[in-house]
Amino acid sequence: MPVILPVKGVMPQIPENCFVAPNATIVGDVVMGDECSIWFNAVVRGDVNSIRMGNKVNVQDGACIHCTYEKTKTVIGNNVSIGHNALVHGCTVEDNVLIGMGSIVMDGVKIGSNSIVAAGAVVLENTIIEAGTIYAGVPAKKVKNISQELLHGEVDRIANNYVMYSSWFKDPEANK
Repeated sequence: MPVILPVKGVMPQIPENCFVAPNATIVGDVVMGDECSIWFNAVVRGDVNSIRMGNKVNVQDGACIHCTYEKTKTVIGNNVSIGHNALVHGCTVEDNVLIGMGSIVMDGVKIGSNSIVAAGAVVLENTIIEAGTIYAGVPAKKVKNISQELLHGEVDRIANNYVMYSSWFKDPEANK
């Protein structure tokens, strides 16, 4: 069973059509949109500030979403994929974003819509990632504008695939 706990009397709000893996942790002031998925060993910790997620957000295995006490909340738009072992902390992520595996996104960062943060990137505090761009490296820098093919071929594909993958776990008949 996943760990889903209130903090200071505030219980996470998780719609029925979301998937939460049996060993995921979601605590406190967390509000999830429709068709979200929180995967194995992922942690969504709304204990010190709020976390808001739009629709079709997937938080992949081992990822952590958190915020800073009395300073930064975390806001995640629609159609966002947060890769395996990524850390997303006290920032704003707009719609149609891919945050790559093992990346770190720090407090005060704003990631514009239709963007990619490459795997392993470290996005330093208060960085503004312009809409429609790809950022990579340590510290993360703009490497190029995103093409429509890449946007639809990766960002949309991954978000849609995670809705499909979650259906396999929600419906045992789908695993046959």
